[in-house]
Amino acid sequence: MAKIMETVLYYNPGTPETMKHVARLKSVLVRMGIRIRNIGPDQVNQTVGYLAGVPGFEENADAGQLPVISEEMLVLKQFSSRRIDELLLNLRKAGVPRISLKAVLTEHNCGWTFYALYNELREEHEKMSAMEAPGPAASAGDPEEASADQAAPARPAE
Repeated sequence: MAKIMETVLYYNPGTPETMKHVARLKSVLVRMGIRIRNIGPDQVNQTVGYLAGVPGFEENADAGQLPVISEEMLVLKQFSSRRIDELLLNLRKAGVPRISLKAVLTEHNCGWTFYALYNELREEHEKMSAMEAPGPAASAGDPEEASADQAAPARPAE
């Protein structure tokens, strides 16, 4: 029986600030035995399932106009909760800046285009950031950071 391999779909927009830590991020993935699949701007209209190598998902030959993704993004395939925590801890220890847009590949989002998943994650991140921002009536103190650093599985937009 073949071992199911953890895979990270990694999108980097290629900006100077995101390129600084790519080697550290990839080093962590290699040391943990995680397969890396770099996603380029020319692939954002492909389904996440196709990009992750999920059987039954075919390449979209007519990708149409390619939208621009301006932020880093990670999509995790075949990860347990323990391994997600381990990955995030190792990235922090390696000095990799926090990547806000993360998702776990699910049966619901593998049919989405990479760009649609990006939009969903962007929207969820904005909502969570707004909820975490202290309001004028917020009490002073050290509120613990809600597990915003955890990879959140995106829900289908219905």
